[in-house]
Amino acid sequence: MALSRARAVVSSSLLTKLLHSTTSRPFSTSSNAFDSLSQSTTPAEAYQIFKLDPSSHIGSCMPLSMMRIGTFIHNIEMNPGQGGKLVRAAGTSAKILKEPKANRHVLIRLPSGKEKLIDTRCRATVGTVSNPGHGAKKLRKAGQSRWLGRRPVVRGVAMNPVDHPHGGGEGRSKSSGSHGKGSRTPWGKPTKGGYKTGPLKTKK
Repeated sequence: MALSRARAVVSSSLLTKLLHSTTSRPFSTSSNAFDSLSQSTTPAEAYQIFKLDPSSHIGSCMPLSMMRIGTFIHNIEMNPGQGGKLVRAAGTSAKILKEPKANRHVLIRLPSGKEKLIDTRCRATVGTVSNPGHGAKKLRKAGQSRWLGRRPVVRGVAMNPVDHPHGGGEGRSKSSGSHGKGSRTPWGKPTKGGYKTGPLKTKK
């Protein structure tokens, strides 16, 4: 009991030092903050202070402005208060490329390699999404795919003309159906050559 009380007192005193030393930006972990702390504290105390820094704790959710450069994050908002939209798949993470406190927007590298500017008021979670081996998992049998709600995919060229525009004919021929043309959807719309399938927009 006495040991736990002593640890609580030490943690509160270290946190007080951290808050008094970083007046410009809370929970800052820049080199200037580290130098100022190292002059007034022992190395052991400085290590304990930076251990209390929430921006270095995996699973902490906070605005991007409170994070440091090089942090791996996930579940990123695109607009402040909107909720996480980016980097939510299993085993993925993004990386902060520029110091968040320098500008209104922070540069982030997404798992695809694309770099995107995000508002520093948007929130994100520190760390990487769990289950990185999800994509490498192999299904043992066809029934296991059905357990996941995935139905079989049958090629159009393997069907009859009544079932698909690619059906029928001798051999694997897409041009032998009722349309006698190229690739089409099951409902007869062309799938190649820039054919617009969306709703028509009025010209201004």
